[in-house]
Amino acid sequence: MLKDKRIAVLGAGHLGGALIGGLFRSKLVTSPKNIIATRRNAEALEELRRKWDVRTTTDNRRAVKGADIVILAVKPQTAAAVLDEIAPVSNKRQLFISVMAGITTSFINERLKRLCPVVRAMPNTPVFVDAGATAIAASAHASEADLKTAEAIFKAVGKVEILPENLLDAVTGLSGSGPVYIFMVIEALTDGGVKMGIPRAVAMRLAAQTVYGSAKLVMETGKHPAILKDEVTTPGGTAIAAVHELESKGLRTVLIDAVVTATKRSQELSELFGK
Repeated sequence: MLKDKRIAVLGAGHLGGALIGGLFRSKLVTSPKNIIATRRNAEALEELRRKWDVRTTTDNRRAVKGADIVILAVKPQTAAAVLDEIAPVSNKRQLFISVMAGITTSFINERLKRLCPVVRAMPNTPVFVDAGATAIAASAHASEADLKTAEAIFKAVGKVEILPENLLDAVTGLSGSGPVYIFMVIEALTDGGVKMGIPRAVAMRLAAQTVYGSAKLVMETGKHPAILKDEVTTPGGTAIAAVHELESKGLRTVLIDAVVTATKRSQELSELFGK
């Protein structure tokens, strides 16, 4: 569905670059000439051009003009300025896909001054290794085909869920910010291993593989995490002793509160930059 589409990636930093890489690795796009990337830093753009042979420019208007799909990957605080800049060269036939946190589809249509189809996405950093978790939501003017196009792009870099737009702040609190929580878990498990005498490098590998393997077990078995937990907590064993310690320290409450706090902050950013 993307073979002959011309794609503009505005703000092709880490995330935009990851999406470009995913498009090529998945063979959704085979011709580098069909992608044009923008960024203010010309040196960084040159690195992107060398890596993927895509066209590059610092001119957002030039990139948008003639594009079929425009991926908006600029920072939320610059959203209004960039949308105002490209509004004169945009048209109703273009699909806009936004990864700008907190920026609503209605805000994008308002600044573009036309009712273009818009799909809003909330990916997370594991997209860099094609293991991302992304939620997408369609605007009122986006068709089923538009949503399928956006879904294909993000499936190239991980798993995709389709949700109503009013849940994307909660997605930001859960999977968008979630890698940070897991990095802290890996770091803490590593320190625990070091405290008990395991060399740090070995402890980190064991901790990371444990998190990876546990997640894979949930995904592939389809079992509820509570069931998997019960399967390894034998009577009087080490795991149940650890579970008791975690429960007494409020692990569940802390993680739930982290998701709630991050969600509220995402809502605050929506009010700040998306109005």
